[in-house]
Amino acid sequence: MSADVSLSRRLIAALAVVGALLWFAALGSRALIHPDEGRYAEIPREMVATGDWLTPRLNGLKYFEKPPLQYWATAVLYKALGEGEATARLWTALSTFAAALFLGYVGFRLGGTTLGLYATATLIGCGGYIMNSHLLTLDGALCAFLIVAFGAFVIAQARAVTPSAQRHWMWLAWAAMAGATLSKGLIGVVIPGASLVLYTLVTRDFALWRRLHLVSGTLIYLALAAPWFIAVSRANPEFFDFFFIHEHFTRYLTVEHRRVEPWWYFIPLLVLGMLPWTFVLVARIRSMWREAAPAANGFSWQRFAIVWAAFVFLFFSASGSKLASYILPAYPPLCLVAAWLIRDIDLQSLLRWTLPPTLLVVLLAIASAFAYEPIAEHWVTDATTLASAHGLAPWLTAALAAWAIGGIVASVAIARGGASSRTAAVLAMALSTLVCLQLGLLGYDNFRTTRSSRDILRAAEAANGPFASDAPFYHVHMYDQTTPFYLRRTTTFVSYRDEFALGQDAEPERAIADEAAWIALWDRLPKGYAMMPVNDYVRFSDQGVPMRSIARDARRVLVSRR
Repeated sequence: MSADVSLSRRLIAALAVVGALLWFAALGSRALIHPDEGRYAEIPREMVATGDWLTPRLNGLKYFEKPPLQYWATAVLYKALGEGEATARLWTALSTFAAALFLGYVGFRLGGTTLGLYATATLIGCGGYIMNSHLLTLDGALCAFLIVAFGAFVIAQARAVTPSAQRHWMWLAWAAMAGATLSKGLIGVVIPGASLVLYTLVTRDFALWRRLHLVSGTLIYLALAAPWFIAVSRANPEFFDFFFIHEHFTRYLTVEHRRVEPWWYFIPLLVLGMLPWTFVLVARIRSMWREAAPAANGFSWQRFAIVWAAFVFLFFSASGSKLASYILPAYPPLCLVAAWLIRDIDLQSLLRWTLPPTLLVVLLAIASAFAYEPIAEHWVTDATTLASAHGLAPWLTAALAAWAIGGIVASVAIARGGASSRTAAVLAMALSTLVCLQLGLLGYDNFRTTRSSRDILRAAEAANGPFASDAPFYHVHMYDQTTPFYLRRTTTFVSYRDEFALGQDAEPERAIADEAAWIALWDRLPKGYAMMPVNDYVRFSDQGVPMRSIARDARRVLVSRR
């Protein structure tokens, strides 16, 4: 037994090293994508540039949609490592990778070395978790803190924990909820709190509430989370109503944010996002609850994990605003349950649940190699998009081939049997999924011509020299979130409000309300730059507005004052 434990520990160390290399390898190899990546790279850049770390600003305007923890962390990384795509994405990647390692530790505490190894492997090989950890949004770091809150909570409730250790683990859970709140708002406490309420109602385990250290935990939560909210509210009277009412209740209860999706929207996302572990969970979905017997104190971590994931799914399915990344906090507890199932099931059943996704991916790889480009040419009529789709083709084929190879290796290992076959299969599936999606993300960079300003700005500088730092830059009837980051300075909106309505109402002098006022100003300028949609460029040219095209792509034109 000790030899197996020693081997598992060496494998955990190897997984951490190999996983880290694959996890962080391509962070700087892709252009930032509009809108989220540009937005969340720019806000911390402006914090560093202005020295104002209290009031978040985007393109020079107050921006209160989300709390500041990720902005602060990224700003610190900018100051330490410089500004770039890799640094902008680093906090998300760091926090999610560390959280995956922590989930492994949770598995170790709950079920030994093997469960710990499988817990980390299933999470870093979970498709939905990988994608959200390598795209620059706030959901990755939110999920990382929620993993810590979930893991600390289930360790605290384990039957072998001493009263002192239980208190410390619960304090960590409360602190992690504060981190989640400072990452994305009240959802950081709603998910753990509501999951706990739902769990106790379903299981009738009300004794659990006596072990939460509610008073001291609440004090820790408030001490960490409250100071910024108090300070920013005092400095900006408009903050409270916008953040708590508009961004929480209005966003959830209404369709004002124009993210309307059907009630079943998250079903395919949950099924696809849990790949390659979906089949294991689906096959055992009817027996999981029964097999997860409570411990002597009445708590079942498996049942709590299932309830947590179910609440996340149901809560966001009921919302009037839906985004794919909202389902992310459901993946980690399900991965821990999947790790527990994989550890204990017989190899024949494991092979039966591993083969379907492997065969599916093999078929997809073959289809990508031989049918992708003809299909793209049939369905895509826009020349620019078609060129991007052609650029994606080899990356997509390579990605699916890598995933297929991992599945084949896993299936062969299980079929051959042996003491290490199960572990080899888990690692092969996890790492091949990670490689597959990293290659897919690199291939998606071919679409940057329509999703990023990097190329058009570089083309303008290559043809005309660097942008004059003392010349104003305008966004007319549009805004590309990546532009200020690549310009390294803010721009001025012309007849554009969208998510910037609050900022423009608070400081109207920072924007130009209508195009007539801008044209009058533009006519008087000795030099300046503007980015606008192609149809506006044609219209302004016909009107005789003095401007010279210095770069363009399929959707916008970049002009200078002629």
